Formats: sequence, structure tokens, C-alpha cells
Amino acid sequence: MPLIPTRDGHVLYAKQWGSGRPVVLIHGWPLSADSWDYHALQLADAGFRVIAYDRRGFGRSEQPFDGYDYDSLSDDLSDVMTATEAIDATIIGFSMGGGEVARFMSRHAGRHVQQCVLISSIVPYMLKTNDNPHGVEGNVFEQMSEALLADRPHFYGDFFKDFFGVGMLAKPVSEEYLQWTRSIAMQASLKATLACVKSFGTTDFRADLDAMTVPTLIIHGTEDITVPIDATARSTAKVIPNAVLKEYAGAAHGLFATHREKLAADLIEFLKS
Repeated sequence: MPLIPTRDGHVLYAKQWGSGRPVVLIHGWPLSADSWDYHALQLADAGFRVIAYDRRGFGRSEQPFDGYDYDSLSDDLSDVMTATEAIDATIIGFSMGGGEVARFMSRHAGRHVQQCVLISSIVPYMLKTNDNPHGVEGNVFEQMSEALLADRPHFYGDFFKDFFGVGMLAKPVSEEYLQWTRSIAMQASLKATLACVKSFGTTDFRADLDAMTVPTLIIHGTEDITVPIDATARSTAKVIPNAVLKEYAGAAHGLFATHREKLAADLIEFLKS
């Protein structure tokens, strides 16, 4: 079933590989399900049925004007799980996708979910406030939106270098990989791109964590400047009772590419535990 209808009349693109217990992969901003391909292949070969879908507004999914708040996005996840009959599933969210995981667990009572995984996730709260001192200043998200409006391709040129930890000497991914990633990002609608910056930058998931009662694996890079570890993974691990935190020393945000073999091994080990 490559096309999945949502309850509000839109269509999401999804792909299913393999057979076995279902694993749902939720991509980060501003990418698509294709960013999961390496891990989808590894998990399918390990005996799991992998479901990866493009978030509304991104990749090959429909690009509506509305529905980019996390209530709507978690409802989309619910629609995908219903359509694919994902029962006893593991749901895995990368970066922005961690928000869908947390909101689904609270809003949909963790229906049919056996395990959760948060990778480089924005949970529990990205915005710096008086009671969230390790968060990111609000003007950072405003500046991102202004830069995207002014010249989206140029913004991605610098953004993805930080995303993968590319520097003067560090070359963890190839130039061709950077080009491919930018091309995926440009498939998204401008409306979705901007609306999701607001959603992942300002949504408070701290109350949602109470619903995350299943075994949860948290993976995050210690040198992630896109989503700082102190504001996210370390804070989340202290709250979720069944959480295991694995810190990848020296890893930047896009560790699905820079540490793909290690990540695949850790995911398979957790899924089989």
C-alpha cells in the first residue's frame, strides 16, 4: 500500500519492506522516508517488517496547507499504523520525528506500540524558557525561517554541513551525499518546511513523556549542535522510567549517515531484546 489516506482527506506516501514484527520509521526535518533506506534494508534483512512514510508536506506525500502541528502529525502516524496493520510495533523517530513518537504515545495511548526509539530527537522541549534553561533561544528558529524564505537552497548548503558535522577537516559524508540530502529537502513544500520549524521549535512534550511507559531507546550524538543533547536526550532519559540512553561520542546530528553501521546494530539489538 504505497499511498495511505489520512482521516482529513490527504494522502501519505509509504513503503513497506520485509516481513515480521512491524517497525515504523519517522524521518526528520526537512527530509523524507528515503533518509531511512539504509536502516530500512538492514532491519528488513534482520526479520522485521519496515514501514517508512513521508510526513505530510514532505517527499512524495500530499502537500496540504494545514496540519503541521504535532496533534495532526501524530494522527497521521496513527493513520499509517492503522492502514498497515502495525500491531506490537516499534516506532522510531529521528529528530523532529521524535515529537510524533511522544505525542502519539499520549494522544493515542500508545496503541499497539511495544517499544519506542528516539534518535537525535527534539523531545522533550527545544525552546529555551525559564524552566527549560538548556533549550535553544527562540530567535534561532525565527532566523531559520527568515533564511528559508530568503533563499532556501542557500540555507540548506550551510545547514546540512552542521547537520552531519562537516568541517574543514571532518568529512563524515561525501559531497554527493550532501547534494542528495539537499535535493530531498527541496521536495518539501515551503509551507510545510516553515510550519514544521515552528512546531519542532516551540512544542513542549514534557507532559507527553508520562505516557512513554514502554521500553525506550534514546540515541544522541554528544557533538550535536542542531539539537543539543543536554536540552533533549539527557533530559528525556531522566524522565522515562524504561529508557536506555546511548551517547555517540563525537557524533553530530545526522548520525543515521555518519554512524549508520553502529546505529543499525544498536537498533537490531534493541528490537530483538
